[in-house]
Amino acid sequence: MSSPGFLSDEQRKLMRSLSHGRDSMPEGKKFVRTVSHGQHAMPELAGSPEKHEKSGVKLVSVGSAEVKRDRHSHSGKNGRPKKGGGGGKGTWGKLLSADGDIEVDRNDPNYDSEEEPYQLVGAPVSQSLEEYKEKVVSLIEEYFASGDVLSMATDLSNLGSPNFHHHFVKKLISMAMDHHDKEKEMASVLLSALYADVIQPDQLAKGFTNLLESVDDLILDIPEAVDILAIFLARAVVDDILPPAFLSKTMKVLAEGSQGLAVIQKTEKSYLSAPHHAEVIERKWGGSTHTTVAEVQAKIVALLKEYVESGDNAEACRCIRELNVPFFHHEVVKKALVLAMEEPAAEGKIWSLLKEAAEEGLITSSQMSKGFTRISDSIHDLALDIPQAKEKLETFTTKAVEEGWVSAPFSRAVVSELMAGSAESQEARAFKAQATNIIQEYFLSADINEVVTSLEDLAAPDYHAAFVKRLITLAMDRKYREKEMASILVSELYAEVISIASIARAYTLLLQSAEDTALDIPDAANELSLFLARAVIDDILAPLYLEEISEQLAEGSLGREIVRMAQSVLSARHAGERILRCWGGGGTGEALEDAKDKIKSLLEEFEAGGELGEACQCIRDLDMSFFHHEVVKKAVVMAIEKNNPRLLMLLQECANEGLITTSQMTKGFSRVMDALDDLSLDNPGAKDKAAQYVEQAKKEGWLKSSFGETEPASNGTKSVSH
Repeated sequence: MSSPGFLSDEQRKLMRSLSHGRDSMPEGKKFVRTVSHGQHAMPELAGSPEKHEKSGVKLVSVGSAEVKRDRHSHSGKNGRPKKGGGGGKGTWGKLLSADGDIEVDRNDPNYDSEEEPYQLVGAPVSQSLEEYKEKVVSLIEEYFASGDVLSMATDLSNLGSPNFHHHFVKKLISMAMDHHDKEKEMASVLLSALYADVIQPDQLAKGFTNLLESVDDLILDIPEAVDILAIFLARAVVDDILPPAFLSKTMKVLAEGSQGLAVIQKTEKSYLSAPHHAEVIERKWGGSTHTTVAEVQAKIVALLKEYVESGDNAEACRCIRELNVPFFHHEVVKKALVLAMEEPAAEGKIWSLLKEAAEEGLITSSQMSKGFTRISDSIHDLALDIPQAKEKLETFTTKAVEEGWVSAPFSRAVVSELMAGSAESQEARAFKAQATNIIQEYFLSADINEVVTSLEDLAAPDYHAAFVKRLITLAMDRKYREKEMASILVSELYAEVISIASIARAYTLLLQSAEDTALDIPDAANELSLFLARAVIDDILAPLYLEEISEQLAEGSLGREIVRMAQSVLSARHAGERILRCWGGGGTGEALEDAKDKIKSLLEEFEAGGELGEACQCIRDLDMSFFHHEVVKKAVVMAIEKNNPRLLMLLQECANEGLITTSQMTKGFSRVMDALDDLSLDNPGAKDKAAQYVEQAKKEGWLKSSFGETEPASNGTKSVSH
């Protein structure tokens, strides 16, 4: 024990730390002056004890029982009077105030900033884009070496800066492009795994857009960049991480003549349009030494089948955990639900497994929802093999919401989609394909009478709501001209061609599926609110309808918000004039005239001795499959006028190649037959020649044998999309 008045070694160390940076004291008794600083009494080394005794400062002999007292408070609090009567010399503080609570009034004349308590404020240290880029390069290189998706997901999440993730997408693909097929496959697998959970959809889309904008630079180092990037783009669409609409939307923002446009065109024509394109694209980079998506899928199917036989939940959960692909668990959900649909006896076990996986947190709610979404997207194909697939999915979705696995808004979106397509058959899908062709042709020609005729020929009034919905959806993703044309067409078709109930049903379906539409069309909410308001102004929808449909929509849904926006627009001053002018006037069909001129030129060139293959290529380059009937009509008319059957060879070749569909061929011949009276004025033998050409086409099999016999030729034909 130290002698009275002297410091122990431990106390000396404490004093040195407290007096760091101050003048050293002489050996002997050392005194500290208690300095009030906020809530803490901080010791400070003093120089002369006599000096401080005279000034009334409290002296404490450290290590000694001897204490010289003064009349100041020992609490370490400043003794100045406080507003409200608290504190001050000779006081006990404010009534009912606690020792630890000090009230400081900045308006007090005696306010001292040193009375404020210390507060440490942490500020996040943001990293620059250059720092982010350097870090992701090393992460990508490490991933290519290890193939560990889980570690990569964790590292990227820990890296932060989610607004920079589009640079990661761009860097990952550009680095993979300069590696072997193994790394390319790994890059696609990683993007699919990170989608939505780590990398948000908008960041992924932005990354691909940046790549397409920089293709011209990539080609300098990677000559095959166009083809490789086209495969990456097609793979992203097949893997459901990019919507197909991304391609058409991005084409509008790329510079004309850029290599990015060439990438998109190659993606559409060489990969996504090919038969069985999904399987071909997924195997394009096969042979990876690491686990591929196909291998993981096979393992998932195997463990689910084994589980159905054994019923061992714990073992199945262990197998799912051992797959070590938490960002791919949506595939487990999807395949489990498909198995439950295929084998009703296994439904109870499958449900038990999913329930346990959800309760344990093995499969997260986002992965669960993603699995339900994926099966909902492919439900029409499943229904071909499993007749009750739609009803079962609706039941599964409702039950999953009750169990708390997926959110209620998600459930409503799935159920609404199922309701809209619950009765959809092969006939309904054929109608939708034909409707799309009719709408695209209308946007070119602005010919309302042609639309009316086409709808009457289809003779499918039960599907008219689907036609109106498709019309507005296609218009929303186009320019003001097409939006104005769509509103005009709905007004012209109202009541006389399409019933009031069908039009109202169409708007209901549009509002119920607004969330899905907004994924492909960012401004869908604003556009749809204007279409809704325009329908009211055009007396197509009654104002009361907005209230009725709002009650049918889910609380907090985007559809309800759109209705509210439409009501707000309608309540403004001069709403009618403003809404009627919001999209300007419709177009006059200049694009159609240009297409007709090109068709005429290519037919004249072929008739003058051109090559058959070159003519087919010119038709293909028009990229207007829904307007091929005009090629047929002009070719037959030209053959009649110039008495040159050689033009029929071109039509036969187009039919044999599948370039011009039976539907378009029939429609073209129908237009010729409708115009025969006018043709006969200048060509007396026109009717005989036309009949001869029809018989030749029937005999060679590129025109239906029933053409012109009992019904209008266009009735019952089915369009094939190319």
